[in-house]
Amino acid sequence: MSDYIVRATAANETVRAFAIDSTEMTATAREKHHTFPVVTAAMGRLMGATAMMGSMMKGEDDKLTVTIKGDGPIGQMTVTVDSHGNVKGFPANPCVDIPLKYAGKLDVGAAVGAGTMTVSMDLGLKEPYNGQVELQTGEIGDDFAYYFTTSEQTPSAVGLGVMINTDSTVRHAGGFIIQMMPDVEEETIAAIEKVLQNSKSVSEMMEAGMTPEDMIQALLGDLNPEIFETVPVRFHCGCTKEKVAGALATIQTGELDQMIQDGEDIEVKCHFCNSTYKFSVEELKEILEKRNEEK
Repeated sequence: MSDYIVRATAANETVRAFAIDSTEMTATAREKHHTFPVVTAAMGRLMGATAMMGSMMKGEDDKLTVTIKGDGPIGQMTVTVDSHGNVKGFPANPCVDIPLKYAGKLDVGAAVGAGTMTVSMDLGLKEPYNGQVELQTGEIGDDFAYYFTTSEQTPSAVGLGVMINTDSTVRHAGGFIIQMMPDVEEETIAAIEKVLQNSKSVSEMMEAGMTPEDMIQALLGDLNPEIFETVPVRFHCGCTKEKVAGALATIQTGELDQMIQDGEDIEVKCHFCNSTYKFSVEELKEILEKRNEEK
């Protein structure tokens, strides 16, 4: 089955929850960026969390971008999602190989390091909303929970997991977000905390064959959860040669002139999906001429 998010409420709508199966998008990102296992895990967690956060947006043209910039060997990771569930992202350094945290456990926190997480929401206003927090552990889930709690004043629990096969392919990827609404009762919070303390990890739940619906039931079953929406998500980059040509048209005239004078075809690569677009000298001349005509 393709990747999807379920959205739910519980405890008389005083709790809202999201759960995702992001296996395919994580596998696609790995294939496009040729990531080593620890980077695959880090990117998979970031894409899953960003996709769930993006499903909270309401506007048709809303976009969300989350950037994690750490001092670990990955450097920076950027993920963008639109309101239609299209997710894309890239790591600065896809080829990171560090020791395991312990047997069978990739050390995502060490690969990310200390730094910041920046959230930018383009909600169709004059300026996008930007929020930034210090990374707490670099494990991604803890960092999103801290962001929700401090920047949005919404106490949240975030669980993320990516399981990698011995051949470095993606076995499972997914996660959940549980958020407390302002009118939640203390008893409800205590009940959720108790369940989270004793629950299996996301990877363990998915390895047992649990779906996003099953995860919601396992975590909130005693609080009468109701799933009210299922949202498909996928790794998708909308880049085209025409869009790249439009970007080339925005660079300084002198740079375009230099490319043309060099007399050689150029290649432009999309950071998000690694697609490469070639432009001949004649095409560069057309881009420059069109821009001059529009002035």
